[in-house]
Amino acid sequence: MKICRLDDIVPDTGVCALVGGKQVALFRIADRVFAIGNRDPFSGANVLSRGIVGDLKGELVVASPIYKQHFSLVTGRCIEDESVSVPVYRALVDGADVLVL
Repeated sequence: MKICRLDDIVPDTGVCALVGGKQVALFRIADRVFAIGNRDPFSGANVLSRGIVGDLKGELVVASPIYKQHFSLVTGRCIEDESVSVPVYRALVDGADVLVL
């Protein structure tokens, strides 16, 4: 499903999109995109798209803006508590468009 154009997402930030009735956090890192569930499992708030992206020991992550847990943009697992994770969606750039499959 086409979500937006790549240029609609500022590099190294996230946006939220409604995909199949679910909130999905999309992150642009250079010219790559990553998609995870937007709901922070610790607070229950839909805020992960507003988190800060970065690299933690070689792993691309987003830090939740609520309690600051880090979630892998590749696997969805929480770095601080590996028993917790968020859904991961397949996202890709097709020409100038961002798709979530």
